Amino acid sequence: MDTILSVDKILTDIAWFFVVGIVIAGVILAGFKLGQRVREKEPPPPAPETQPHLPEGGAVHEVREERDPVEIPEGGLRPHEMQGYGNFGSTTSDHADQVRAERESGYKKPEGPGPHPQPGAPPDAGRGAHA
Repeated sequence: MDTILSVDKILTDIAWFFVVGIVIAGVILAGFKLGQRVREKEPPPPAPETQPHLPEGGAVHEVREERDPVEIPEGGLRPHEMQGYGNFGSTTSDHADQVRAERESGYKKPEGPGPHPQPGAPPDAGRGAHA
């Protein structure tokens, strides 16, 4: 009698797993069907003719300009004291080449090997691609 009850318990457990699996599969299929309905209601993708095109002059190029420096007080500025989103109302420099040359004059190429030369590497190794 115990074996019949244990077999009956096992079959009941298997049946519950089967029912739960069928329910989960049904929920997944219903989700796919709902997705199809939503997709059908969406407008079609735009045609290639309606896409934006490059202007007649080609791609827009970067504009480089030098700005005249603005003195900042010793105590700094508070956000409400700033003008123009942090550029302090600066103006374009009339002599951009001179300003750029002054700013870049302090840069010099480092001497010696790079930061971590590998054993057996050439003498200038370790500086990267732009050494």
